[in-house]
Amino acid sequence: MNKKIAMMGGKNSILPFKGLGIDIYPVDDLEQAAQQLEEMAEAYGVIFLTERLIEQLESIVRRFEEMPTPAIIPIPSSTGSLGIGMARIQQNVEKAVGMNILDS
Repeated sequence: MNKKIAMMGGKNSILPFKGLGIDIYPVDDLEQAAQQLEEMAEAYGVIFLTERLIEQLESIVRRFEEMPTPAIIPIPSSTGSLGIGMARIQQNVEKAVGMNILDS
């Protein structure tokens, strides 16, 4: 099955990605975002979420971390980065390698 790529977050943060062929889901309500993420997990192989949504939907996102799909990738919002994306990359590298090789 060919799974697609989607992006969810504030409209200003995700609208530019529509031109790249990525399905976008603008949300402004946390309950709507939680329900939408559950539905998207069935149809998409990769889901980009703004860091703010990852922070707010942490319990749902953690459930998907152990599953092969969907891969949930944090992106900064239009207001800037919270550092969540880099922290997740460092955690995954440390889990895979046994130590954090990205620290300088």
